[in-house]
Amino acid sequence: MAGRHILAIDQGTTSTRAIVFDATGHPVASAQKELPQIFPRPGWVEHDPEEIWSATVEVCRGALAKAKLDASALAGIGITNQRETTVVWDRATGKPVHNAIVWQDRRTAERCQALKQAGHEKIFSDRTGLLLDPYFAGTKIEWILDHVAGARAAAEKGALAAGTIECFLLWRLTGGKVHASDATNASRSLLLDIRKGAWDPELMQLLHVPASLLPQVVDCSGELGVTTADIIGAPVPILGMAGDQQAATVGQACIRPGMVKATYGTGCFALLNTGSLAMHSRSRLLTTIAYQIGGRRTYALEGSIFIAGAAVQWLRDGLRLISKSADVEALARGAKDAHGVYMVPAFVGLGAPYWDAEARGAILGLTRDSGPGEIAAATLDSVCYQTRDLVEAMRADGAQIDDLRVDGGMVVNDPLMQRLADTVGAPVERPQVTETTALGAAFLAGLATGLWPSLEALSKTWVLDRAFKPAEDTISRDRRYAGWKDAVRRVRSS
Repeated sequence: MAGRHILAIDQGTTSTRAIVFDATGHPVASAQKELPQIFPRPGWVEHDPEEIWSATVEVCRGALAKAKLDASALAGIGITNQRETTVVWDRATGKPVHNAIVWQDRRTAERCQALKQAGHEKIFSDRTGLLLDPYFAGTKIEWILDHVAGARAAAEKGALAAGTIECFLLWRLTGGKVHASDATNASRSLLLDIRKGAWDPELMQLLHVPASLLPQVVDCSGELGVTTADIIGAPVPILGMAGDQQAATVGQACIRPGMVKATYGTGCFALLNTGSLAMHSRSRLLTTIAYQIGGRRTYALEGSIFIAGAAVQWLRDGLRLISKSADVEALARGAKDAHGVYMVPAFVGLGAPYWDAEARGAILGLTRDSGPGEIAAATLDSVCYQTRDLVEAMRADGAQIDDLRVDGGMVVNDPLMQRLADTVGAPVERPQVTETTALGAAFLAGLATGLWPSLEALSKTWVLDRAFKPAEDTISRDRRYAGWKDAVRRVRSS
């Protein structure tokens, strides 16, 4: 083993980060760079893959420099990424044929609707655990092949490669030697049979995706590739990969069935560990692979909220009510009690449990005495209400949720976490290390090196920072939530 540090790459929707972790799982140093968003049309969201790549190299070098370490101090690299965001590139040159289509993008909504009307949703749901929604990668690949001149013909000849962001980064980091996707990211494609852990020929045919385009599906922990020496100064093994929400599940040590975590970033994603059972949800939650180690898959039920922290960014950049995101809580404190304002942040449709791609955002309940404070409070409340939507769906599927482990940028806000506990009606637990997405990637890499001998061993590194216990009475909690449900009903497309 070359060293006792892990470099975690966390490529997210709004930024790219690298964090160096030591052998105890504590962050030593980090570097971060914002990622510009591209909005070609309403409902379309893209990223420049070359910007993602250059930022990844920059932050990796920056984090090592801040840690005063060179590549020889690294036992390995872990990668975690914004899931579903899709890239297609030329195998010979490594150049993308189109901008990356981001997970939030809704351009394939009509295609998904056509597949539903043709009666195909059941086969997709049964085999992939997903619903037919533009959120997922499969229809994004199909769109690129159909709309980029010459792309489909090149794909049929085997000249193109496709993948989600971790796959693209792995290709670039290894100098084009490895085209692979870990099982968690592959499970978000509408193309993977999650019980077999393999690409499904019938689904590929329905989405017109050639087999030659797709990566090899691999474990989340193991020898995945080796970086070229020029990137950070020496070859370093890449030993861990997982989509951001699954990485956070590992980072939160939710390794036993029944444990649930919620990550608050651009969106909010709650995962409930279901062990070796790939449960079918009756509540329109997703069935997904939580992690795959040694060829063995652990599954989860997932609730996906598309807009959480992004709603606060909208207050900052769209309405200009605040100058920086951290100011939102101070503004919200000025809201009148029982103000009755609800903000439904359906900017790109509604995710679980509604799955309404055509719904759009709205602020309801405004009166003459409503102002910026009420809008800010309603925006923060919307994060709590959407989380309760997911928790209620999990409970309807038979889960007993004793507590909710939380992480992500929003959880440093104590009043918001108390509001979340009050709204959900369950204790909310915040760990000492809240960068659990990157930590999960580091854990998966560390497992492959022996830094941590098992998932059980790394779970012992999880330390509680603070628990927020519900303090609101049930009648008040349910009355507020009923108002939210009514607001959602008003913005639904059907």
